[in-house]
Amino acid sequence: MSKKIVLITGASSGIGAATARRLAASGHQVVLGARRTDRLAALAAAIRDDGGAAEYAALDVTSPDSVEAFVQAAHRRHGRIDVLVNNAGVMPLSRLDALRVEEWNQMIDVNLRGVLHGIAAVLPLMRAQRSGHVINVSSTLGHDVVPNSAVYSATKFAVRALAEGLRKEQQDIRVTVVSPSFTESELNTLGGDPDTMAWVRTMADKLNMPAGTVADAIAYAIEQPASIDVSEIVVRPLAEAAA
Repeated sequence: MSKKIVLITGASSGIGAATARRLAASGHQVVLGARRTDRLAALAAAIRDDGGAAEYAALDVTSPDSVEAFVQAAHRRHGRIDVLVNNAGVMPLSRLDALRVEEWNQMIDVNLRGVLHGIAAVLPLMRAQRSGHVINVSSTLGHDVVPNSAVYSATKFAVRALAEGLRKEQQDIRVTVVSPSFTESELNTLGGDPDTMAWVRTMADKLNMPAGTVADAIAYAIEQPASIDVSEIVVRPLAEAAA
């Protein structure tokens, strides 16, 4: 595989960090973005110690200016952007009648607007170079709605819709959606209804996949020939899939 310039949002932990390690180990240049730059610095240093190529910058996906600056800086350094992994996300679950409106807006801002900001920043560059790959990390809750997941599911259904629209509009750009189920991450530790999130953590203890499993799925899509578009990958633990 030729070396690709891969930008990863939400790279400070979980799927984003695992994807950075996996792709760097395959010889790609990874550019890591997140708000927690201390974690990014440690991750980039660890990747470089293992012989990979990694750099990082502060990134707030809810800010279009921040995303644009992140993408443009990488483009100036490397002359192209081959892949964007829209991974940043939050998951504070609750019933709708709990009226946790601030958390609804947070999910819309990070999970949906953050993806749109990423697409807006890379699309002109990818169109100009007549190639590129946008990977959106959705969720199995973007395929099915369960009690307490309504707003989160709505954002993840929307992420899949955006990917499908982008794929149909842009003939030179590959588009992939990766939809994982329970995966090692910090998503279930931040916000949400306490009882709901406690249940999620209990299920996660039983079912969690390693974040590296999802990173492998992302790598698979990237490493296909340029003429092949892997449209969607759904990844579940076998115990859940058989239930």
